Amino acid sequence: MSGEFHVIFGTGPVGCWIARTLRSMGISVQAINRSGKRPELMPKDIEIIAADASDPRQSVESTQGATVIYQALNPPYHRWHEWFPALQTGVLAAAKSSGARYVSIENLYMYDASAPITEESPEIPQSKKGALRAVMAEEVMKAHQRGEIQAAALRSSDYYGPGVLKSVLGEMVFGNLVAGKKPQLSGSAEMPHSWTYIEDVGRAATILGTRDEALGKVWIAPHAPALTQKEIIEPASQAAGVQTQFAVISPLMMRFAGLFMPEARASVEMMYQFTKPLVVDSERIQQTFGIEPTSMGTGIDRTLRWYKERLDRE
Repeated sequence: MSGEFHVIFGTGPVGCWIARTLRSMGISVQAINRSGKRPELMPKDIEIIAADASDPRQSVESTQGATVIYQALNPPYHRWHEWFPALQTGVLAAAKSSGARYVSIENLYMYDASAPITEESPEIPQSKKGALRAVMAEEVMKAHQRGEIQAAALRSSDYYGPGVLKSVLGEMVFGNLVAGKKPQLSGSAEMPHSWTYIEDVGRAATILGTRDEALGKVWIAPHAPALTQKEIIEPASQAAGVQTQFAVISPLMMRFAGLFMPEARASVEMMYQFTKPLVVDSERIQQTFGIEPTSMGTGIDRTLRWYKERLDRE
């Protein structure tokens, strides 16, 4: 990997775990965010550059010499339509200018979730956000097909794990558990749902960034077998040493919260993912690259440990 220089746009949990995986491989890494501030999970030896990714000039100037670029940006939920397209345009400009490989971090919003989701599932968005992600994903692959970039896309369901705060299995679940508060579940506690452990996302992204056979394709990150939120809360509560109890936030309750909170209002259209089954089949990436998802038991233990350490520091 000598001579490799990877640049990550975005320093949220995904960007941090990509960076941590790359550094464990001995690859030189630079991360870019708007503020220039270093998140807690970002390795100390990685340079953080402040730049506005939506400005193609800044994106190009901040990625000189890059061999791989990861687009791991994720604007506030209620700003997606306003900010996301321009952010992707800026990062694509950087990849075109530098000739760097482009790894697009995406989600599953563009799929019809009525059957187990694979890379071959029909892209039938069920929401405005899903339609936006479908258009953005198509833009990436068309640029690849035209020869403007060399791209691969990584798609995942809802994240959980160390550093993941703003997610269904984030602070309102694991954070509440370790603080002795009642976890707040979304939609339904009884529907099977596939979850993505955040370290697996970082590991899968680096594979796409370093393996030629990944190019020109969509890949779904490793997912452990689907579990209901109740099936996650029960062992998590036991591991945390607290009684199993929880509250469920219904779509109606989310709509009410949306009267006062823009991000809650922006979440309402995605509640269908938690009131119906959402099951993912990630065999393709597992078989092609010989990687396996972290078990839910291990993921829950590591997540609880991180949240406990965070609580102790506060």
